[in-house]
Amino acid sequence: MNLYTKLLKIDRHVRILSGWSAYLYAQWEEAFASHLSEAEKKDIYLKDVDYFTGYLWHIFSFQKHDHLSGQEAIQAFDSQAKTRCFVFYQHSTDAYLIENASGLHVNDLKDEEDIYIVDTDFTWTFVITHETDSCGPYFAKV
Repeated sequence: MNLYTKLLKIDRHVRILSGWSAYLYAQWEEAFASHLSEAEKKDIYLKDVDYFTGYLWHIFSFQKHDHLSGQEAIQAFDSQAKTRCFVFYQHSTDAYLIENASGLHVNDLKDEEDIYIVDTDFTWTFVITHETDSCGPYFAKV
């Protein structure tokens, strides 16, 4: 079952936002990494540099923003009051808007990688990485 189908079970009004990931990527970076200089962002591979793929979640794995990880992150996400949320991937142009995310839990995101869930005000985020054995998941607030 793909993510969109899973999200429809949570909120039948979920919308696909074609081409929105670059906008959300920039907003997420502004909310969670604006305290870093461009040089610091380059040092932690926040963005693609030369032959290296950048990841927004490096801000957490390089300890550049306060966060919870592992089971603490999962518990924080599951207990977080959720209303409207964006969901986007590191390597996709599309995103989703969940109008009523109150029923969204970590189990709904099983088997997802490099995925970001953030409230529409960008005050908190939950991230699942592709390096699940050593990095993440992460939960953070601004």
